[in-house]
Amino acid sequence: MDVFHSELVKGAAFSEKHEFPILEPTYFLPERAIPFDKASKAKDHKQWVHFYIDDYRFERLWNNPKQYLPMLQRFDGVITPDYSIYKDMPVVMQTWNTYRNRAMAFWLQKNGVHIVPNICWNDERSFDFCFEGLSQGCSVAISSNGCLRTEENRQLFKKGLTAMVEILRPNAIINYGSASNDIWNPYKERIENIVVIEHYNITLRRKAVA
Repeated sequence: MDVFHSELVKGAAFSEKHEFPILEPTYFLPERAIPFDKASKAKDHKQWVHFYIDDYRFERLWNNPKQYLPMLQRFDGVITPDYSIYKDMPVVMQTWNTYRNRAMAFWLQKNGVHIVPNICWNDERSFDFCFEGLSQGCSVAISSNGCLRTEENRQLFKKGLTAMVEILRPNAIINYGSASNDIWNPYKERIENIVVIEHYNITLRRKAVA
């Protein structure tokens, strides 16, 4: 019984500090995405799958990834799982959830699924590990959804975005959710592609009105 899910990282090379599996660089620019918990019933597979939903809605993927692989392979690609890292979580739990993100991403790549790696952070402590295992100059995905509601959270989001750009120098940032110009203006000349994917519920409401 593979208690530690070691099969997910079989054949991987690992980063030096926290031994996260190192991902192959990707340059995809997804423009539409559907939540994982809606994907099984979707008829339109010309889009990506995302995990910007409550963690309990996709914990089953970690527990039984092979069951969901055929479904994920039908889509254009996957924005890798957004295992939460909250600033009031012990750092060891935050690191573990970041490891799970990388392990699942590596396994999906190994099985021929196109991915864009999701990155999340909170305060400066998370900068020690949240960018690890990723290549410079590639596509990355983030979500501003729920991260800008208070001034404190807004400043943490900005600090993390600055750190990410300085460390990874991404070619493209795919953001799920909305963000005002003060978030993106500092990077418009530095980042070749900034892609905004609107929230799935907003897309549904817009289609219902049309």
